[in-house]
Amino acid sequence: MSGQGSGIEVFVSGIAAIGPGFADWPALAAILRSEVPWTQTPTAVPALQLLPPAERRRVGMLVKLSLACGMQAVSHAGADASQLATVFSASGGDGDNCHILCEALASEDRSISPTRFHNSVHNAASGYWSIATGSMAPSTSLCAHDASFAAGLLEAAVQAIASGEARLLIACDDVYGGALGAARPLLDRMAIALLLTPQSAANSLARLRLQLADAPASDCPLADLAVLQNGIPCARALPLLHGIANAASRQIDLAYHAAQSLRVEISAAA
Repeated sequence: MSGQGSGIEVFVSGIAAIGPGFADWPALAAILRSEVPWTQTPTAVPALQLLPPAERRRVGMLVKLSLACGMQAVSHAGADASQLATVFSASGGDGDNCHILCEALASEDRSISPTRFHNSVHNAASGYWSIATGSMAPSTSLCAHDASFAAGLLEAAVQAIASGEARLLIACDDVYGGALGAARPLLDRMAIALLLTPQSAANSLARLRLQLADAPASDCPLADLAVLQNGIPCARALPLLHGIANAASRQIDLAYHAAQSLRVEISAAA
C-alpha cells in the first residue's frame, strides 16, 4: 500500500464524536468549522439504555462511551446496528476498572471480582455491543498505543474493501486514575465513530483514500485544538475530522508507526 497512485478507497457514510466540549458530531463539526469556539468542559458520557439493567450496572465508562458513540454514527447513517461488522480501537482499557484491579492486587487480600476481570479485557466493548444490538457480525478489537485511531481506520478500511461490506469503526480512550494516571495522563475520555463503506452511496459524506507514507503527522488547522489533539490518542483524528466537517479536498497524515504515517486524501464522495 505504498507508491505512486496506490492506496485503498472507502467512503464515510456516518460519523459521531463525543468528547470534552462536544456531545455529538454536529457540535464538534461546528467547532471545526469555526462557527463556535471550543470550550474545554469535561466529557459527558450519555446514559446507556441499550443494555439490560444487569449489564448496565456492570459496565464502565469506556464501554458506555464506545456504545453511545457507535450508536450515534449508526443513527447518522440510517444503518442497522445488528447487521454491521465492527472494529473497536483503543489505546488502553477501562481506566477506572484497571485502577481498582491494581489496587486489589496490591492489597493483602488480592481477591479479584470476576465482573471486574471480564470488564478488563480489551474486547469488552465489542462483547457488550453484540449484547446491546443483537449483532452476530464479526468484530475486531485492536490497540496501537497513540496510533490506535490510525490503526483502527486502516483495519476497518481494509476489511470493508476485502468484504465488500460496511465496517463501523469505534475508537475510544478512557482516563486512568492513581499511579496509572500519573504514568499515562490523558486530557479526558473521548470517542469517535465512522461508518465506512466500500462504495459511494446517497448518504456518503466524504471519500477517503488511504496509503502509508513516510511523513510527520498533520496538525489540526485550528491551533486552539492542539491541546485536545495532543492530549487524547483518538483526538489525533482531528485533522481528518476537520477536513470532513469543512467538505474540504486535502491530504493529511495521521501518526502511525515510528516515522510512518497513514496518509489520507479527503475528497467529495460524489
